[in-house]
Amino acid sequence: MIKINLLPYREKEKKENLSRQITIIAGSFIIFILCLVWLQLHMASQIKGLEAKLTDSRQTLKVLNEKVGNLEKFKQQKAELELKLGVIGTLEENRLLPVKTLDDLSMLVPQKSIWLTKITQNNDSLMIEGIGRDNIAAADFMKTIENFPPIMSVDLVSSKKVEISGTTLQQFIFSCKMKKGF
Repeated sequence: MIKINLLPYREKEKKENLSRQITIIAGSFIIFILCLVWLQLHMASQIKGLEAKLTDSRQTLKVLNEKVGNLEKFKQQKAELELKLGVIGTLEENRLLPVKTLDDLSMLVPQKSIWLTKITQNNDSLMIEGIGRDNIAAADFMKTIENFPPIMSVDLVSSKKVEISGTTLQQFIFSCKMKKGF
């Protein structure tokens, strides 16, 4: 005998299958929406963090720019001080130079034959006026001065005989060109 089942079990299965599929699709959609919401919140928090870092970085940059400005000011002041110290050092080195030069020049003067009456310095020129026993003593003194290290050249401006206390002497004027730094 043949049995025929007249109950609609396939239709019931189809309805159950359909309701299961709808539940799965709805659940998947809800999970998808929740993932999107979580992603949105996560991105928003990262954006806030980056904006906070940007604000902090701008403030730090502002402070550092002020410090760099102060540093440039201090560098400029340091350069000015070094320049002033260099000038002071040069003045200190050259302070005794004229005295030493005149002392060395006085050592070149032969005793008992040459007497200096006037020495004038103007920039790099030196005028020496004096009296000698004769022309030979004045000429020898001129040659001695030419070999003096601070002197570049010596020129005879004038030489004439003068009588002092009944003695005939030779009065002379030398123009000397000084080397740089003396």
